[in-house]
Amino acid sequence: MDISERKRGDRQKLARLIARESNAMQRDRLRSVLLVLQGRQTLEVSASVGRSRAFVQRWAYAYRDGGIEAVQGRTPPGRRPRLSPEQETRFVQRVKAGPTPRDGVASLRGRQIRGRPSCVRTAASRSGYSRPSSLPRAGHWPCHSVM
Repeated sequence: MDISERKRGDRQKLARLIARESNAMQRDRLRSVLLVLQGRQTLEVSASVGRSRAFVQRWAYAYRDGGIEAVQGRTPPGRRPRLSPEQETRFVQRVKAGPTPRDGVASLRGRQIRGRPSCVRTAASRSGYSRPSSLPRAGHWPCHSVM
Protein backbone atom coordinates (compact mmCIF):
# COMPACT_ATOMS: atom_id res chain seq x y z
CA MET A 1 0.00 0.00 0.00
CA ASP A 2 1.60 3.23 -1.12
CA ILE A 3 0.14 6.21 0.71
CA SER A 4 2.09 9.36 1.45
CA GLU A 5 1.55 12.21 3.88
CA ARG A 6 -1.16 14.61 2.77
CA LYS A 7 0.30 17.44 4.84
CA ARG A 8 3.80 17.90 6.12
CA GLY A 9 3.95 16.87 9.78
CA ASP A 10 1.02 14.44 9.67
CA ARG A 11 3.18 11.60 11.01
CA GLN A 12 4.12 13.61 14.09
CA LYS A 13 0.53 14.71 14.57
CA LEU A 14 -0.66 11.09 14.33
CA ALA A 15 1.93 10.03 16.91
CA ARG A 16 0.70 12.73 19.32
CA LEU A 17 -2.94 11.75 18.75
CA ILE A 18 -2.13 8.07 19.37
CA ALA A 19 -0.37 8.92 22.66
CA ARG A 20 -3.40 10.89 23.91
CA GLU A 21 -6.17 8.58 22.64
CA SER A 22 -7.97 6.50 25.26
CA ASN A 23 -10.42 4.78 22.89
CA ALA A 24 -8.80 1.55 21.66
CA MET A 25 -10.69 1.44 18.35
CA GLN A 26 -9.72 5.03 17.51
CA ARG A 27 -6.13 4.39 18.56
CA ASP A 28 -5.97 1.37 16.22
CA ARG A 29 -7.28 3.51 13.34
CA LEU A 30 -4.61 6.11 13.94
CA ARG A 31 -1.86 3.49 14.42
CA SER A 32 -2.89 1.77 11.17
CA VAL A 33 -2.55 4.99 9.22
CA LEU A 34 0.78 5.86 10.84
CA LEU A 35 2.27 2.43 10.08
CA VAL A 36 1.09 2.62 6.47
CA LEU A 37 2.66 6.09 6.17
CA GLN A 38 5.90 4.57 7.47
CA GLY A 39 5.87 2.21 4.47
CA ARG A 40 4.66 -0.99 6.09
CA GLN A 41 2.57 -3.46 4.10
CA THR A 42 -1.12 -4.05 4.83
CA LEU A 43 -0.72 -7.57 6.24
CA GLU A 44 2.14 -6.46 8.48
CA VAL A 45 0.08 -3.54 9.80
CA SER A 46 -2.99 -5.71 10.39
CA ALA A 47 -0.88 -8.17 12.42
CA SER A 48 0.67 -5.27 14.36
CA VAL A 49 -2.63 -3.69 15.39
CA GLY A 50 -4.59 -6.93 15.64
CA ARG A 51 -7.21 -5.89 13.10
CA SER A 52 -8.30 -7.20 9.73
CA ARG A 53 -6.71 -6.30 6.41
CA ALA A 54 -9.97 -4.56 5.42
CA PHE A 55 -9.83 -2.44 8.61
CA VAL A 56 -6.32 -1.24 7.77
CA GLN A 57 -7.22 -0.51 4.15
CA ARG A 58 -10.44 1.30 5.08
CA TRP A 59 -8.66 3.75 7.38
CA ALA A 60 -5.57 4.15 5.20
CA TYR A 61 -7.79 5.07 2.25
CA ALA A 62 -9.87 7.37 4.46
CA TYR A 63 -6.65 9.19 5.35
CA ARG A 64 -5.58 9.28 1.71
CA ASP A 65 -8.90 10.80 0.66
CA GLY A 66 -9.62 13.10 3.61
CA GLY A 67 -6.56 13.50 5.81
CA ILE A 68 -6.35 13.06 9.57
CA GLU A 69 -9.83 14.57 10.02
CA ALA A 70 -11.32 11.64 8.07
CA VAL A 71 -9.69 9.15 10.45
CA GLN A 72 -10.64 10.85 13.68
CA GLY A 73 -13.85 9.61 15.25
CA ARG A 74 -16.93 11.73 15.34
CA THR A 75 -19.09 12.08 18.39
CA PRO A 76 -22.42 10.47 17.65
CA PRO A 77 -25.34 12.87 17.91
CA GLY A 78 -26.91 10.99 20.79
CA ARG A 79 -30.25 11.49 22.39
CA ARG A 80 -31.89 14.90 22.42
CA PRO A 81 -31.65 16.53 25.88
CA ARG A 82 -34.83 16.18 27.92
CA LEU A 83 -34.50 19.68 29.34
CA SER A 84 -34.70 22.66 27.05
CA PRO A 85 -31.82 25.14 27.31
CA GLU A 86 -34.13 27.52 29.21
CA GLN A 87 -35.13 24.81 31.70
CA GLU A 88 -31.50 23.85 32.21
CA THR A 89 -30.55 27.49 32.81
CA ARG A 90 -33.37 27.87 35.35
CA PHE A 91 -32.26 24.68 37.06
CA VAL A 92 -28.65 25.84 37.38
CA GLN A 93 -29.70 29.26 38.66
CA ARG A 94 -31.99 27.64 41.22
CA VAL A 95 -29.30 25.29 42.49
CA LYS A 96 -26.70 28.09 42.67
CA ALA A 97 -29.12 30.30 44.59
CA GLY A 98 -29.45 27.67 47.29
CA PRO A 99 -32.46 26.99 49.49
CA THR A 100 -35.01 29.67 50.28
CA PRO A 101 -37.10 30.00 53.45
CA ARG A 102 -40.00 28.66 51.41
CA ASP A 103 -38.08 25.39 50.88
CA GLY A 104 -37.90 24.79 54.62
CA VAL A 105 -34.53 22.99 54.36
CA ALA A 106 -30.90 23.81 55.04
CA SER A 107 -29.62 22.47 51.71
CA LEU A 108 -31.19 21.40 48.45
CA ARG A 109 -31.24 17.65 48.04
CA GLY A 110 -32.99 15.31 45.65
CA ARG A 111 -36.42 15.64 47.23
CA GLN A 112 -36.35 19.43 47.04
CA ILE A 113 -35.33 19.41 43.37
CA ARG A 114 -38.32 18.14 41.47
CA GLY A 115 -37.90 16.62 38.05
CA ARG A 116 -37.09 13.36 36.35
CA PRO A 117 -33.96 12.09 38.12
CA SER A 118 -32.01 11.54 34.90
CA CYS A 119 -32.81 15.11 33.77
CA VAL A 120 -31.65 16.57 37.06
CA ARG A 121 -28.44 14.51 37.15
CA THR A 122 -27.57 15.38 33.55
CA ALA A 123 -28.16 19.10 34.08
CA ALA A 124 -26.16 19.01 37.32
CA SER A 125 -23.18 17.24 35.74
CA ARG A 126 -23.16 19.57 32.71
CA SER A 127 -23.03 22.50 35.09
CA GLY A 128 -20.00 21.19 36.93
CA TYR A 129 -21.81 19.73 39.92
CA SER A 130 -21.06 16.20 40.93
CA ARG A 131 -23.97 13.84 40.63
CA PRO A 132 -25.49 13.92 44.11
CA SER A 133 -26.09 10.45 45.44
CA SER A 134 -29.14 11.73 47.29
CA LEU A 135 -31.07 12.36 44.08
CA PRO A 136 -33.90 9.90 43.73
CA ARG A 137 -33.25 7.24 41.13
CA ALA A 138 -36.76 5.86 40.83
CA GLY A 139 -40.00 7.46 39.77
CA HIS A 140 -41.03 9.20 36.59
CA TRP A 141 -41.66 12.85 36.98
CA PRO A 142 -42.12 15.05 33.95
CA CYS A 143 -39.02 17.04 33.04
CA HIS A 144 -40.90 20.31 32.83
CA SER A 145 -41.42 20.36 36.62
CA VAL A 146 -37.77 21.12 37.39
CA MET A 147 -38.57 23.83 39.89
